[in-house]
Amino acid sequence: MNARFSAYAAALGAVLIAAIIGACSGGDSSTDATSAAASRTPPSVSKASGAGTAASGNPMDVVTWHNDIARTGQQLAETILTPANVRSSTFGKLAFFSVDGLVDAEPLFLAGVSIAGGTHNVLYVATENASVYAFDADNGTVLWKVSTLGSGESPSDDHGCSQITPKIGITATPVIDRSRGPNGAMYVVGMSKDGSGGYHQRIHALDVATGAELFNGPTEIRATYPGNGAGSQNGTLTFDPGQYAERASLLLLRGAVYTAWTSHCDFMPYTGWVIGYDANTLQQSSVLNVTPNGQMGSIWMSGAGPASDGEAIFLLDANGTFDVTQNEHEMPIHGNHGNGFLRLNLAPLRVQDYFQPSNTMQESNQDEDLGSGGAMVLPDFADANGIVRHLAVGAGKNPTIYVVNRYSLGKFDSNGDHIYQELVGRIRGPMFGAPAYFNNTVYFGAVGDTIKAFTISNAALSGTPTSQTREPFGFPGVTPGISANGTTNGILWAAENGTVGVLRAYDATNLDSELYSSNDAGGRDQFGQGNKFITPMIANGKVYVGTRSGVAVFGLLSK
Repeated sequence: MNARFSAYAAALGAVLIAAIIGACSGGDSSTDATSAAASRTPPSVSKASGAGTAASGNPMDVVTWHNDIARTGQQLAETILTPANVRSSTFGKLAFFSVDGLVDAEPLFLAGVSIAGGTHNVLYVATENASVYAFDADNGTVLWKVSTLGSGESPSDDHGCSQITPKIGITATPVIDRSRGPNGAMYVVGMSKDGSGGYHQRIHALDVATGAELFNGPTEIRATYPGNGAGSQNGTLTFDPGQYAERASLLLLRGAVYTAWTSHCDFMPYTGWVIGYDANTLQQSSVLNVTPNGQMGSIWMSGAGPASDGEAIFLLDANGTFDVTQNEHEMPIHGNHGNGFLRLNLAPLRVQDYFQPSNTMQESNQDEDLGSGGAMVLPDFADANGIVRHLAVGAGKNPTIYVVNRYSLGKFDSNGDHIYQELVGRIRGPMFGAPAYFNNTVYFGAVGDTIKAFTISNAALSGTPTSQTREPFGFPGVTPGISANGTTNGILWAAENGTVGVLRAYDATNLDSELYSSNDAGGRDQFGQGNKFITPMIANGKVYVGTRSGVAVFGLLSK
């Protein structure tokens, strides 16, 4: 789970995990158990791996975490920023939009929104003070601001846990659908505490033009699930809003908004919840617990959102109970899926397939689980035999990149992994975030490691990085963002955490070429303390970086 951050940060500053040669460890395997499934074409995979989703009405819009439901991090409609003009002489900090709390959620962007008699490009910012701001993205004017708190409520306290502190309001990145409501709807989960000490988690749908509540919202998040796991009573698990935090970003898929839940600092008891809500009514539509007869196995992914190919949901969950005894379908006999790469079916919401590392028990016991990283769905590729492969990729605290066949993930074998491809030791630290994708290349930014590019050829990642940055990145590593004009002018953006946060830009075709650093021009472009798990958001010639007190805005400098 997401405990022991400080231990990782300290230990990895002194000791990095050594590279392991794949040929000696079973890495770089490329096996696929289901060739029939490999040739299948999902209905929405090309859209899922593109720049937007069905929820967006403009290719420039950023309506969900990491740009699309595949979580590729690509902004492919960027026509202003290029490798030629992103230099300290022509590019830098333009503004700082101050807010009332930490910005843990990625800011979102809509082009051409009609508000108060005018048309605006709008930046939406959610804070841990339980506020949502709509800024004019071009001049910083606050167009509206609303609170998700109920009457007499305050943001939640931090439960004596340093992971989200000092208060908890809105942590997860919201999601926007421009087609719902009179002007479009933004779905937000907010946590609060009432005057009697009771905790609340609610899902809101806010009008993107006014901030008003839609669909008779908000809806109190409540759930039950059959099971005898941690905290259960009489064969039933009950969701406790005070026990859980919504760190993972929201997913909007096929008319439902999916939320995924983690604990505060591993405080027991907890299990792994996924809860869906109808996007038109805010009524609960589905509930799943991935460790119903065990414990732990929560979902947080360092703020990444569950990924999708338009057909199923893919996620990595944290250390917890896994049943090594399997039924006739090779599924855990008690339904416990702690520390897994999971494929969730939508109707009904259930674990349809999974991959479990062969040493999963050891990893869970040592808190070296998959759940710190996020999953990413790749576009379809043909292998050397012309078979179309449908793949997803992810990595966690174990420095191994896992590439899975989305229709046959690999399940569990204590004698060795049965997975499409495994790159062991090619990243030199744990992943606290997610990769990015651009032009047949996957980018990883692990803790204590350089950002590394792995190219895809014949439906397989290169066995070694094809380029990498010169400098390594400390805790929590990097979740990169990409800007490009289609397939040209690709730039990789990285926000570096620290007492003085840093925005860096690299040529996406050659990471050895750093184009820009916010430290290049003395103090001109510095923006204060960094914030963990933040990925830069790029839209309309500007780069937005969430911080502990607002959003730093970067773009081309005035002449």
